[in-house]
Amino acid sequence: MEQANTQRKRRGAQLEDDLLAYILGTPIPIGEKLPNEFTLAQMFQVGRSTLREALKGLVTKGILEVRQGDGTYVKSHCTVTEDPLGLSRLDDKYKLALELMDVRLILEPEIAAAAAAHATPETQAELRALCDKVETLCQSGQDHIPQDIAFHTCIARCSQNRVMEMLVPIINTAVTTFASLTHRTLRQETIQTHRAITDAILAGDTVGARCAMVMHLTYNRQALMELWQEQRPPQPDGADALK
Repeated sequence: MEQANTQRKRRGAQLEDDLLAYILGTPIPIGEKLPNEFTLAQMFQVGRSTLREALKGLVTKGILEVRQGDGTYVKSHCTVTEDPLGLSRLDDKYKLALELMDVRLILEPEIAAAAAAHATPETQAELRALCDKVETLCQSGQDHIPQDIAFHTCIARCSQNRVMEMLVPIINTAVTTFASLTHRTLRQETIQTHRAITDAILAGDTVGARCAMVMHLTYNRQALMELWQEQRPPQPDGADALK
């Protein structure tokens, strides 16, 4: 009996991954209802008990929510670990992106300065390689966002400050939200500012790293402001300022 329960839990864990891949790959938008249990069990060739175990796991992780008497709905495309504050579930994405940018402007320049002061030869080498990789992807027109996230994650790791590293999921959410709204258009600015940040960190230049990060984020914020203004309905005179 114990062995059977263990096997079912393992199948449930694998099915969680398969279900998440199905949700993201279809894709099923946030707020949309999943097919019923019978249909899902047939799709994945599993028993109802295994399916329920997997669905329960995704509910716990914040991906799904069960509405009693109605069905199971997609609540988020990010797990609680990836998005611990639940930011992806907020509606107005332009407002969210600008608020995240404000937080980044508070945090990341100081993280970059700390990285310049405390980076080890190993983390410096990793940062240099990631900067090169992002540049190559941008120049070839490929999706650079996963490596962009890795780049900012590495900067936090360079700081040798564990709390700064724990703030990385917020930064990651900001990067992906920004990319989804701007459609990855700031490629040349990304190349130039990432290189300036990297050069300053490798040189141990704390002021330069701080300033380069401010410049990087300022470019991004300006692009967001322009898009936000384009998307908004006409505003009364004097009502254009961001609240």
